Amino acid sequence: MPNQRTAVVTGASSGFGRLSAEAFAADGWRVYATMRNSNSGNASAAEELRRTGITVVELDVTDDRSVERAAQTILAEAGAVDVLVNNAGTAYFGILEAYTPATVEKQFATNVFGPLRVNRAFLPAMRERHSGLVVYVSSVVGRLALPYSAVYTASKWALEALAEASSYELAPFGVDVAIVEPGAYETAIGSKFVGADDAERVASYGAEATALANARMAAIAEMAQGRDPNDVARAILDLANAPAGTRPMRTVVPNHPAVEAINASTGAIQQQVIESFGLAPVLQKA
Repeated sequence: MPNQRTAVVTGASSGFGRLSAEAFAADGWRVYATMRNSNSGNASAAEELRRTGITVVELDVTDDRSVERAAQTILAEAGAVDVLVNNAGTAYFGILEAYTPATVEKQFATNVFGPLRVNRAFLPAMRERHSGLVVYVSSVVGRLALPYSAVYTASKWALEALAEASSYELAPFGVDVAIVEPGAYETAIGSKFVGADDAERVASYGAEATALANARMAAIAEMAQGRDPNDVARAILDLANAPAGTRPMRTVVPNHPAVEAINASTGAIQQQVIESFGLAPVLQKA
């Protein structure tokens, strides 16, 4: 199709990733839905996406070669990518001290280093074209610190820092960056969370901590009830369809007063800090 725009979505086997891929396709975009295990564990999801005209590409964000192969395949076929959606993620919830460093590294391998790998594969072509949008699917906890969520929260804070810093670096090349911060929704990630792996440390915190951690999970489930995860997919699509240079840095879905207040108050502070480091020129280009 002439002038058809192209979107790449990571972690598209379920949840926000799958819904976003389907939303792009319904809007007339050429869509590459990437996922792990597209010929095994996620084969059913892959086939269902293919039936809608979406191209499924095997991509594991934690594997350099997998990302490189996928990018080469997509760029060779599409020629250009207009929107890259860094959606792939996992969620680790539990007492921080009870996580071994090796397990925390796994959380960051997907949620932080994964997008870095994917960006390195696709950004050079975007910069060369002086056009493109990179969307990061974060979370409202990317702006908050909650007990019993430290590992997941820290990964989202790191992701947001990388995204915002890169927005200034990419602006001179005509590439936009946007962060989407979903609240609680009923998606597959909620049923696949990874708990702390040091049972002895968990026990040493006592029954009250365990009860509070369980209450936190119950509260998240309650907040998710009645919410349509398609809202997040539509927010991502709206960002993609917005004119270049007009996209907001952060979009919260649904409205979350505390996070909205944080986002509104930090913009001016961020600008002052950048200027204090002698980096004011990047603000003129952003």
